[in-house]
Amino acid sequence: MTISVLDRERVVEGPRPGDMPYLGMLHDAASQVDEAMLPCRANNPELWFAELPNDVEFAKTLCQACPVQEMCLDGAKARREPWGVWGGELFLQGVVIPRKRPRGHPRKSETAA
Repeated sequence: MTISVLDRERVVEGPRPGDMPYLGMLHDAASQVDEAMLPCRANNPELWFAELPNDVEFAKTLCQACPVQEMCLDGAKARREPWGVWGGELFLQGVVIPRKRPRGHPRKSETAA
């Protein structure tokens, strides 16, 4: 059973206090749109979980024209997605980050000189 099926079953039961937005709602909204307009379905899905910064930026750009972008982003924030591009933003450990750094490059911090 897929997660979208499980989420739709919970919707039938009714929301509970503290429940997050359902993935099933996103899948339902996306099913109302021609798949050619959904970049994550029309392109290689691995692009949204790419290792190379240029590929990640390309995926973020593709999301800008997506008709369900806002719903995708809101759901990813609520679920604290562990990684990947969701709704045109890059997530790492549940937090939106501005860009992906290439491997071997440490994060900039105030302590680094």
